[in-house]
Amino acid sequence: MALERIHADILAVRVIPNVDPDLAKQFSLEPHQRSLAIFTSTVDDIGYTALDEATKRAAVEVVYARSFYAGSGHASGPLSGEMIGILAGPSPDEVKSGMDAVLQTAESDAYFEALNHEKTHALYAHVVSRTGSYLSKEAGIRQGEPLAYLIAPPLEAVYGLDAAMKAADVKMVKFFGPPSETNFGGGLLTGSQSACQAAADAFRDAILEIAQNPIKY
Repeated sequence: MALERIHADILAVRVIPNVDPDLAKQFSLEPHQRSLAIFTSTVDDIGYTALDEATKRAAVEVVYARSFYAGSGHASGPLSGEMIGILAGPSPDEVKSGMDAVLQTAESDAYFEALNHEKTHALYAHVVSRTGSYLSKEAGIRQGEPLAYLIAPPLEAVYGLDAAMKAADVKMVKFFGPPSETNFGGGLLTGSQSACQAAADAFRDAILEIAQNPIKY
């Protein structure tokens, strides 16, 4: 069953070509990290996935990434969205290249999937075939290893993770216990790329069954 995709919108972007030294201290920047790219996204997990992709395509590192409480529906302003991400690099050109990767990932490569017509019920079952420096550090794995990035509402996340791990030769390397800042839950699973894909498919199938029969047990 094909589910309708929900892509993230990148709401605001700014580049700081030569960051002030006092601000650089707040982000523990290295001496060579003189430029920053800052963005906000309407979907936090897509934003984190996009940040990781940026580290593979440009000489940048993720120096700040945070979700906002209660999600986009309760944002502090029209350009706040659900998360903020900051990339650091040696030059404006490098951080702009990183932002190009963020935009492409958000627009086409990473997406939630809607479980109802209103798009109020959704899941994230994304496979990262080769992690960059950001997600590999978050997961505690070697850079370049695959990940299944699995997110859903609280009950669905717990049930879906169990199904995912039983369906494939994967192990959980990070658990996002519900509720997260945005009131979701989930985890990061690692294994071979095919195993991660099988786990993601099982996660999706388990949650579809819940959506269709929420009280049946």
